[in-house]
Amino acid sequence: MKGTAMKSIATINFKGGVGKTTITWLLAKYVAEVKKKKVLVVDTDAQMSLTLSIQLQETGSMIGEFENWYENHHLKKDKTILSALEKYDSLSGGHFDFPINSSFIYPMSDNLFFVPSVVDLYWLELEVFDKEKVKHFIRALLGKMEHSKKYDFDYVFFDCPPNFTALSYSVLSCSSLILIPVNPDVFASRGIGLMVDGLRFRIEPWPNPDIAIFMNKAKERVGKITIETQRFWNEAKYSCEQIREEGIPIKSWDSFIPDRVNIKRAIPGRYFPDEFESYFSELWINVENSLRKKQ
Repeated sequence: MKGTAMKSIATINFKGGVGKTTITWLLAKYVAEVKKKKVLVVDTDAQMSLTLSIQLQETGSMIGEFENWYENHHLKKDKTILSALEKYDSLSGGHFDFPINSSFIYPMSDNLFFVPSVVDLYWLELEVFDKEKVKHFIRALLGKMEHSKKYDFDYVFFDCPPNFTALSYSVLSCSSLILIPVNPDVFASRGIGLMVDGLRFRIEPWPNPDIAIFMNKAKERVGKITIETQRFWNEAKYSCEQIREEGIPIKSWDSFIPDRVNIKRAIPGRYFPDEFESYFSELWINVENSLRKKQ
């Protein structure tokens, strides 16, 4: 990596259906296509929502080029994220021999790259790995990328599963920023504290990353969120205030992503959708400010 180290951003929520995967991909696509940065997205979720969304066109047919690469290079040559983790876990003080090449990383565009998930991640249990060892896996993997002549990423985005696995443990242990999208519902306030407490209990020692929540699927009228959405958001912000009193640096960003049908359709699209640019621009400004303060 030239100039400055790549920044790692993880998106997580233990509640399904909050739009975590969509947000991860479109924010990464915004940074790659609009801000012209080199971006890598890693799907660490065994549900493979992002991987399948990228593979499928609106017609329901598979994108041939990606499907061919996935089956004949990524899987056949055993160059998956799970293969890398198992290789790292099997080390006994030796060299992490897992070349970072075109069988591991797929180029979506000149600036946007992707590491897909695999269904075998479903059976990935934290208990079967050396916890202290696997904690440093993602850091080691990113280190190999930074020293690679071919891959010069500015940002790496991780789409994390809605449960705690060995892989998410490693991702969250080394992330510069953890994003938690919430929806306008009662879980927005009640779930934040439970999730942060759960992460602190499982990740030891706590790496003290920046954590930020923001509203996704916000109901809006004439460009402003509705009274009901604002009420849920105020409750979520209050939960963050209570968490901050415990010494956890969690932020609540007033930027929001609206609830629109077109947003999911934008995942397999070639270009970032113009109608969402202002929303993701505001969200990205908050991300940049947070990462800048971590330097």
